[in-house]
Amino acid sequence: MIKTDSAPMPARPTADLSRRGLFAIAGASAAIAATPASARTFGSGFTHGVASGEPQSDSVLLWTRYVGDVNGVEWLISKNADLSQPAMRGYALVKAERDYCVKANAVAALDPDTWYYYQFTAPDGTKSDIGRTRTLPEGPTSRFKMAVFSCSNFGFGYFNAYAHAAEANDCDLALHLGDYIYEYGAGTYPSPAQAHADRVLAPESEIVALADYRLRYATYRADPDLRRLHQVMPMIAIWDDHESANDSWKDGAQNHQPETEGEWSVRKAAAKRAYREWMPVSDEPYAAYDIGDLATLFRLDTRLEGRDEQFSLEKVLEGQETPASMVAALAKFRDGEWSDPKRQLMGAAQEEWLADGLKSSKMRGATWQVLVQQVLIGKLSSPADLLELLGDGVPPFIRARLMASAMASKAGLPLNMDAWDGYPAARDRVFESALAADANLLVLAGDTHNGWAFDLGHAGEKVGVELGVCSVSSPGFETYLPVAPDTMADLVVRANDELKWADTSQRGYMAVELTPSRATTEYRFMAATKTRSTSLAGTKTISTLAGSNSLSM
Repeated sequence: MIKTDSAPMPARPTADLSRRGLFAIAGASAAIAATPASARTFGSGFTHGVASGEPQSDSVLLWTRYVGDVNGVEWLISKNADLSQPAMRGYALVKAERDYCVKANAVAALDPDTWYYYQFTAPDGTKSDIGRTRTLPEGPTSRFKMAVFSCSNFGFGYFNAYAHAAEANDCDLALHLGDYIYEYGAGTYPSPAQAHADRVLAPESEIVALADYRLRYATYRADPDLRRLHQVMPMIAIWDDHESANDSWKDGAQNHQPETEGEWSVRKAAAKRAYREWMPVSDEPYAAYDIGDLATLFRLDTRLEGRDEQFSLEKVLEGQETPASMVAALAKFRDGEWSDPKRQLMGAAQEEWLADGLKSSKMRGATWQVLVQQVLIGKLSSPADLLELLGDGVPPFIRARLMASAMASKAGLPLNMDAWDGYPAARDRVFESALAADANLLVLAGDTHNGWAFDLGHAGEKVGVELGVCSVSSPGFETYLPVAPDTMADLVVRANDELKWADTSQRGYMAVELTPSRATTEYRFMAATKTRSTSLAGTKTISTLAGSNSLSM
């Protein structure tokens, strides 16, 4: 367990949360959460609260869902929690073909760096919850703080990390780095033995069709802690693989079988559509957000926009029966396919957009260039002595994977081919763009369920730092490797020069605070996921000085 640091980061003053309207969801959403998912209809009217996203200095996107035979709903946004002095009003269409999800753009009429309150009203006078949102700063900015999340599997337990972030009320913005939902059917992941009895999925089958994806979002978004998080702060969100299917890429996925589940293009389109209906996001696959003169956030798509198919070490070693032939196969793969300079993770258009964006951010004087993206960019190899430490009590399929990982490590190959490690030429191009722009690079990553902190280097030069966030509820290494967490973390850190810290056993989120001189990340580890609680098991604080491109532990 990580020991609690002696002094937490100072909290930034935020808008009051004690207003009655901002507690209005508690009873209704708790009742929905207690109802078996298979029996839920989610009712009519405003069914899933409110949310906001895509903030800029003068605008924000507002979201709600209204089920009913109406053409649209009215909305207003105000600096006052009682909504007595509207800054802007509008009308948003309600369409059954959009699953009754409503989006409204409060555009070019808002003040920068300001908390706002908003609400929707139906034609019959019924009203949504009151939401709270915030515009981004403009000009000189002394501080900005973000709550960072990833990997929230409904079936494994409660979303206590969301609840803690809402309760702490010390962040300006939420970032969700993907795996907001999971596509699996009941009994798959989690298994029946792992699943929480009160966290019942709908639909119970794997989600493949548009109606399936919509119902899965409806189930997740009924969770009171997720609903509360969306209610009290804006979110910038990106999808990873489980919003479509495990280990997805532009033309397929590990968990998609065309012979039984149809064309991948149809499933991918359904997944994208449901995501864009149910989330407070734009339809742009990637975008940039300026936080005054403090930072530029680059929201990337490393999953569906331009990713080539992932490599598999098991396939590389398939048919090799001797250690010598395995070593030869790995070396051939390392020097050939793996190093192919043409391989893409983001796609050429997005790479060019990011390179230009890094230069523009530096030219306008922004201190930090922050990549808001899905998968680890730091180099991570398997500890060569891990298999020996585990002994004989490891299931055969895990032993086979660990043996392949250990041999790959000795051959100079990484652990995870689904991360940037599987696309080294693409990573090199991003690092070269960062160096050419003289960027102050901070990379945020999700996906792995564990916590990581890397110093990033390229061709002998410091490029930046990366912080990988642990999961909200999805399990980490501790569930399938019988090694004490501290021992596992120590093994991995010692095996990887760029890796400076790891936590392989706890759930939670990161609070990342930017100032002109320092970026400080506080890992907040939840005490539980099987019971509802906002208690912390501990924290870990890591920082980096502006211009240093290295971590301070």
